[in-house]
Amino acid sequence: MAGDVAPGAEQSATLVWTVPNALSALRLLGVPLFLYLVLGPEEDGWALALLVASGITDYLDGWLARKLDQQSVVGQILDPVADRLYILAVVVALALRDVIPWWVAASLPLRDALMWGLVPLLRTRGYSALPVHFLGKAATFNLLYAFPLLLLGDGEGTVATLAQVFGWAFAIWGIALYWWAGVLYAWQVRRLLATTERR
Repeated sequence: MAGDVAPGAEQSATLVWTVPNALSALRLLGVPLFLYLVLGPEEDGWALALLVASGITDYLDGWLARKLDQQSVVGQILDPVADRLYILAVVVALALRDVIPWWVAASLPLRDALMWGLVPLLRTRGYSALPVHFLGKAATFNLLYAFPLLLLGDGEGTVATLAQVFGWAFAIWGIALYWWAGVLYAWQVRRLLATTERR
C-alpha cells in the first residue's frame, strides 16, 4: 500500500537512466551481434565471450540495482526481456547450425507464448504480471549455462566432448524447470482469477 512505501522508493521505481538499466541495454545490443558471430563468420570463440559477458552483466545489473538503490520498473522489464532474447537467439542459432534439434529450439518460445497468453487474463484482475518464481530463475540459470556449453561442444576433442555432456545436462534440466515454472505460473493465474474480482 502507498502508506508502506519507503521515502524515495516511488521515485527510484520511475528511474530510467541508471547504471543497471544501461547494463541491461548493452546486453540487448549484444543479441544481434551474437547472431552475426555464430551464423556469419562462425566466430564461436567471440560468441562465447559475448555470452560470458552477458552472464556477468546479468548478475551485475541486479547487484548494482540493490547496492545503489536504483531498482526501477524499466529495469524489471529490461532484465527478463534481455534474458529471454538471449535464450531465443542462442536456441535459434544453434538449431540453424544443427547443434541442437528443432524440438528443443521450439519448446522454449512455446512456453513463452503460453506466458504471454496469460497476460490478458491477468489484466482483467488489475495485474500486468506476477512475481518471478524461483523455479523460473533456476531454469534461466540452467539454460544460460547449457547453450554456451553446447556451442563449445560443437567441435572435436576432449573439451568439446565434456562441454557437450554438461551442456545437455544443463539443457534438459533447464527445459524441464522452464516448463514446470510455466505450469506453476498458469496455476497461480487460475487461482487469482478464481479469488479476485474483475476490474
